[in-house]
Amino acid sequence: MSSHPTPLARSLRHLLLGASLSFASVPQVLAAEPQARSYHIPAASLEAALNQFGREAGVLISFGSQVAQGVQSHGLNGSYTADQGLAALLEGTGLQARAEGENAYSLQPISAIPHNVPAPLELGASAVVGDWLGSAEQTNVFEHAGARDVVRREEFERTGATTAREVLNRIPGVNAPDNNGTGSHDMALNFGIRGLNPRLATRSTVLMDGIPVPFAPYGQPQLSFAPISMGNMDAVDVVRGGGAVRYGPQNVGGIVNFVTRAIPDAPTVKGGLQTQTSPSSSQDGFKTTGNLLAGGTADNGLGGALLYSGTRGGDWREHSDTQIDDLILKGKYQIDAANSLNAEAQYYEGQADMPGGLSAADYKADPYQSTRKNDKFWGRRTMVNVGYRYQEDAREFTVNSFFTKTLRSGYLDQGTFLSLSPREYWVRGLETRFSQGFALGDSWHEVGVGYRYINEAGHELRYRTPITSNALPTTDSRNDRDTRGGTEANAFFVDDRIDIGKWTFTPGIRYEMIKSEQANNLTQVDYKGDYNTALPALNVMYHVTESWNLYANTEGSFGSVQYSQMPNRVADGEVKPEKARTWELGTRYDNGNLRAEIGAFLINFNNQYDSNQTNDTVIARGKTRHQGIEASVNYALDDVSPVLSGFDVYATYAFVDATIRERGDNQGNRVPFSSRHKGTLGIGYTEGPWKLNLDSSYQSDQFADNANTRAESADGSTGKIPGYVLFSTRAGYDFGPQLSNLNVAVGMKNIFNHEYFTRSFDDNNKGKYVGEPRTVYVQTSIAF
Repeated sequence: MSSHPTPLARSLRHLLLGASLSFASVPQVLAAEPQARSYHIPAASLEAALNQFGREAGVLISFGSQVAQGVQSHGLNGSYTADQGLAALLEGTGLQARAEGENAYSLQPISAIPHNVPAPLELGASAVVGDWLGSAEQTNVFEHAGARDVVRREEFERTGATTAREVLNRIPGVNAPDNNGTGSHDMALNFGIRGLNPRLATRSTVLMDGIPVPFAPYGQPQLSFAPISMGNMDAVDVVRGGGAVRYGPQNVGGIVNFVTRAIPDAPTVKGGLQTQTSPSSSQDGFKTTGNLLAGGTADNGLGGALLYSGTRGGDWREHSDTQIDDLILKGKYQIDAANSLNAEAQYYEGQADMPGGLSAADYKADPYQSTRKNDKFWGRRTMVNVGYRYQEDAREFTVNSFFTKTLRSGYLDQGTFLSLSPREYWVRGLETRFSQGFALGDSWHEVGVGYRYINEAGHELRYRTPITSNALPTTDSRNDRDTRGGTEANAFFVDDRIDIGKWTFTPGIRYEMIKSEQANNLTQVDYKGDYNTALPALNVMYHVTESWNLYANTEGSFGSVQYSQMPNRVADGEVKPEKARTWELGTRYDNGNLRAEIGAFLINFNNQYDSNQTNDTVIARGKTRHQGIEASVNYALDDVSPVLSGFDVYATYAFVDATIRERGDNQGNRVPFSSRHKGTLGIGYTEGPWKLNLDSSYQSDQFADNANTRAESADGSTGKIPGYVLFSTRAGYDFGPQLSNLNVAVGMKNIFNHEYFTRSFDDNNKGKYVGEPRTVYVQTSIAF
């Protein structure tokens, strides 16, 4: 293969930076004789390094589901043939490659490949899975019997994403609007899966390294304060179906696990910085995010890492200054081959001005202004987690204990008065799992059992001063809210993964026992509710080939009763949680170069509730149905033609029909904030140290209320929300180890400066919120 680009390749590279691309037809070209070429692959997980090598070398590398899990690669720099490069990349990993002909290789442990014996195809049926979320490697995704996607750190950087919202919007079926309402700041998280209301992400189980993120996962799951910094993350793992047996509560909208950066094997220091500005808005300030990783692992198995991520500056709106500091300490100790300890501690602190919603008239005058100059939010969180793992042969046992303490507070203009709302929460948890694999006749079983205990408590206060006083409230001001809430929850699960030939069946059940209460210290009224919930499930997978599988599942899921809703949802001592049943049918293909998935889903929601913050009431939406199709594809074009070596195309699409089925005036209407169509399309190019890409995203229209009101209200809270298409691009260059792995990139979001907006409807600072205008950014990073 020539090292000089052909005219076609040069043309494509120029088009990538300035225009959209289309491919009508590409002729098949026979591959040239193998020869040396230059590689620059940074240290990363072995799976990520192999994927990049396979794309650049134009070879197919296959391996069993557990072979590369948890293995790190030191990277590859220099000129190699495919055989030489693969051998160098695998050096020190305990693995080796075997040529299978036709540019294909298989991986096996060194001791597992006898001389002159072809390597067998492995489906990983006899490997103990243990924690289904695993380390979020591609093999975990491929073997999951349900819709699941993982967005990795390389993709964060490739798209200039610095917030969870930007990352989640790349996943089919996920709607993560610009933060709005009482969550209109970077410390909040708004997203909804499969048409569920995205307001503060209340219907998904949100975890960080398996630890609940919400400050009260049962009683107050709203993520108006989500202590998650993308600078400290390796991946975002979204399980949209097939996981409710092992994870909960709030699992109607799937499970989202944020995976923090791993402790390096070798002594490592990495730092990164991104600065961005939106010159086309009325705000021309700069917003900067930075991150740091320092750590390593000694020969005796003791390792540790310090992670830091920080944010300074404002967005494209007035009154949006933000300051965030997120510090994480991680430790591990591999006692011996079977036993290990792990620990993690986090301190997160931040404060942000909230620009708030705009009326229709104010938005027309200046969509970037803020009319709520007193709104402000701040919070802090302390988290400690200690765990133990035993893993040997076909047996795994884990136990983790965790503690979180959270304060969230802020000033809020509520029309006639200003409020100060300090809220403190404490959560203590213990979770243990045991998995045992064994053969039974022609089948292989992995029986898993688990238990989780959570005890949470909260104290919510609110102080107020009249708007006319022109004074901010303090803890000496009038107190109109003083409530204490508490929950004690026990959850059990049991399942059995059964492998019979190419089939995998996993029946299971989760059982939740919940005791909740809320005491109003001002009225001396107590609300109590006890309820038990059984959630049966069945997952089925058929391995057509090593690269292609089919899956189907059905599962029960629920949403617990929140403290703020208890006065409205307790009747004669009975509390009814939200319940839903989900069905999925799909197929997934992954041969290294081509990854594709398409699936259909159906969610029947029995009793959907939402809280209206403006009047402290509960909206009983009742029965809803969510159905649709989700698809994604990522294709490295190396095997199409040598002239396209280095190019990859990627796309996602979701059709979501979320409909209110409860009898009444709103029957047949769309669930608020659900788009019927949403997707992404992009193309990337990697050539040695260069990385270029062009992205686009699309979202169809939405409605803000149950009535699907089309005309815009004067306050901007109701009315149709138009759809939009956005484009972005980025170009990056890696200077390599000779310059401390310096990486520099420039990018632009919303290239054509398209104006779009969202609304906040049932919130105290409701109104219209303009989306991100044209934004330019610069990224730099180094590694030692």
